[in-house]
Amino acid sequence: MPVLGAISLCHMINDMLQSLLPAVYPILKGGFHLSFGQIGFLTLTYQIIASLLQPVVGRYTDKHPLPYSLSAGMGFTLLGLLTLGAAPDYAILLAGAALLGIGSAIFHPESSRIARLASGGQHGLAQSVFQVGGNFGQSLGPLMAAFLILPNGRGSIAWFAFLALFGAGILGFIGHWYKTRPFARAAVKKAAAAPMPAANVKRAMTVLIALMFSKFFYLASFTSYYVFYLMERFHLTTQTAQVDLFIFMAAAAAGTVIGGPIGDRIGRKRVIWASIAGIIPFTMALPYVPLPATILLSVIIGLVLSSAFSAIVVYAQELMPGRTGMVSGLFFGLAFGMGGIGAAVLGELADFTSMQFVYRLCAFLPFIGLLTALLPNIKESK
Repeated sequence: MPVLGAISLCHMINDMLQSLLPAVYPILKGGFHLSFGQIGFLTLTYQIIASLLQPVVGRYTDKHPLPYSLSAGMGFTLLGLLTLGAAPDYAILLAGAALLGIGSAIFHPESSRIARLASGGQHGLAQSVFQVGGNFGQSLGPLMAAFLILPNGRGSIAWFAFLALFGAGILGFIGHWYKTRPFARAAVKKAAAAPMPAANVKRAMTVLIALMFSKFFYLASFTSYYVFYLMERFHLTTQTAQVDLFIFMAAAAAGTVIGGPIGDRIGRKRVIWASIAGIIPFTMALPYVPLPATILLSVIIGLVLSSAFSAIVVYAQELMPGRTGMVSGLFFGLAFGMGGIGAAVLGELADFTSMQFVYRLCAFLPFIGLLTALLPNIKESK
């Protein structure tokens, strides 16, 4: 539990620092006179780099563990923050986003493996504890932007470099724990038989990828554009809209806690089914209700939808035993990649239509969650 708690804390620090990028989009939009398309491309740069690198890092560390790579990943995040705080033009902003993407790609696969190794067999619970740190960190980003960065200017982003140094120090201790545990290193290299024929595994992975597309394309409308949607539709101030984004992200963090342990008890497939397809009535209603109902529905959507990710990751790990790093890297990479592509596409669409139209269109994405019916039932390891 101390190791699991420490890696969750570092996940919180890592994702809070990285969530500062979308949280300061209103500042960047005004300061650099950016279009929604350019904002979407910033997200795409950050998340595509993270998406492409994470499976590569995970595959490599499955065979060659790098215990201290976690601290290196936090170092790239630190450099990204300093670059964003001092960037003189849009090109340097893109470079800062790229550095954040590299930091995320290094951090997530190996940290997810450590969470599984520290699970004591309760893989869903461990993945949820690990994930809730990240989701809670993401929810803090808008608050940091609203109360620290907005009043003090974009340059104040650099202050958070000290928090990155603190996180790198903790990760150094975790790396030492990992390096000095022979059972942990053996567990990385230990292979096991797949629970079903290869063709069925590929089919199940295809369905999971489709579900990731549904989930993270929809989430991109919140993480990158919810503030703009609230400002456009309800004429809120930037600071008020940032607080409402925090409420959504906090609900998502709470939902992450729920999904893993429930999956340990009732099965991952049931959690995935209820999580993605279960939000359809709420996403369909969201674009048409007044502000109080919008906030309430956003809480329900964040709570329910976020419970799927831990279950999806552990389900995929059970499909492909012995490849924890690669699977974790693949699905964290998909999360970033789908979110990045979604942000870019939705940003361009908003430039040509409106943010309200974007939300009405995205309401249909959770229908893809009905594909969960095609997932096979597998025997889950304890």
